[in-house]
Amino acid sequence: MADDIKNMIPEEELPEGVIELTDEDGVTSQFEYLTTIDHDGEMYVVLMLIEDEEQDDEEGEVLILKIEKDPETDEDIYVSVDDEAISQAVFEKFLAMVEEDDE
Repeated sequence: MADDIKNMIPEEELPEGVIELTDEDGVTSQFEYLTTIDHDGEMYVVLMLIEDEEQDDEEGEVLILKIEKDPETDEDIYVSVDDEAISQAVFEKFLAMVEEDDE
């Protein structure tokens, strides 16, 4: 089941690199944009959940969403990736990019 997650907040109201998403239950969360990755001709966005400062000792939660066009508005929407193999492949590409940047 692919759930659409739309960016409901104008970008100019958020700090640079921060995306606010509202899920299908109406829960709004803020994410740090990390990168966009091409995998098999499809585009995916990699985001990290912005947690409370009290939880800084834990690693952040990474979210991978597929970028699609909304057929009604032709705007980009983020869609959940239900295929674990695709999510893992995109995550591995992300890790390779991070390792490359660290060198």
